[in-house]
Amino acid sequence: MLPPSELTITDVGFGGKGVGRVAGKVWFVPYVLAEEVVRAQPRRVRKDFVEAELLSVEQASVDRVTPKCEYFTRCGGCAYQHVRYGTQLELKQRQVESLVRRVAKLEGRVEAVRSSPEPYQYRNRITLHIREGRAGFIGADPTKFVPIKRCEIAAEAVNEKLTQLLSRRLHDGHITLRDHDPAQGFRQTNNAAAEILLELVREFAGSGSRLVDAYCGSGFFSRSLRDQFAAVVGVDWSVPAIESARELAGENEIYYLGDAREHLSVHLADTDVLVLDPPAEGLVAEVAALVAERRPERVVYVSCNPATFSRDLARLSAVYEVQRIVPVDMFPQTAEIECVGLLTRK
Repeated sequence: MLPPSELTITDVGFGGKGVGRVAGKVWFVPYVLAEEVVRAQPRRVRKDFVEAELLSVEQASVDRVTPKCEYFTRCGGCAYQHVRYGTQLELKQRQVESLVRRVAKLEGRVEAVRSSPEPYQYRNRITLHIREGRAGFIGADPTKFVPIKRCEIAAEAVNEKLTQLLSRRLHDGHITLRDHDPAQGFRQTNNAAAEILLELVREFAGSGSRLVDAYCGSGFFSRSLRDQFAAVVGVDWSVPAIESARELAGENEIYYLGDAREHLSVHLADTDVLVLDPPAEGLVAEVAALVAERRPERVVYVSCNPATFSRDLARLSAVYEVQRIVPVDMFPQTAEIECVGLLTRK
């Protein structure tokens, strides 16, 4: 194993790790900022790069702040509590711009990140593991379990439930604490930022005769857009999600259970607007090919992974013009980035 080294961080990449070089080899170090001089210990040495653990910050950035959470760096949920919130937004925007430019070969499409109204205490639910009577999270080191008494990015109502939970005898397993009744249907994790996301989707979708919402879940987007279209079709593979969507459906909404590939081949005909909100893996090749073949007039693409989002933009670029890309900071203090893209048929 290589010995500890001092290095200067030149950038922070998507995922939250800082980038520097030692003897010509790239090092990745978490919990750092650009232009900081740090000391780090290699943990994994590969042919082309080194993954290292931060030992100390020798010269700190002016954008470094004191983390609010006592479990930060151990819990693994947050990547940026050491970073001033405005700088977090700048980092995330640069990361999206870099991926879109490098992977999708697009310049100048990425707008300013829409910030979360609350940079802390925004999560309306957390899922905890219970081990030996203690509640906590799997750590940044996945072999370690980190018991907690409070989560600084969780809503106060969730932390109150956590306090109540810790007063009881606990049995091994896992539990989800929410500040709302799950019977009310699916909710995005950050209520206030979800409203910003929804307004963008509503603006991008416009209006028309028919909207198809692929990966619709319980209808978060399609239900909100039903007044803008004569007919709304939702598709998802999750039985509970589709059951929830059907219970709340209006007269012009219909929801189908099954694989997006099968249903889109039927339901994309005569569609004005297609909303895509796939899992982090993005679109499978068959779905991307279907969209390119059927060519709905507008595509509104919502993504939780800028890397696969950029890949899919490249796949669709022969048929669609990317008009706008707006990142939304749905998960402050973490490395996660939500993006919304508007694509119009060429």
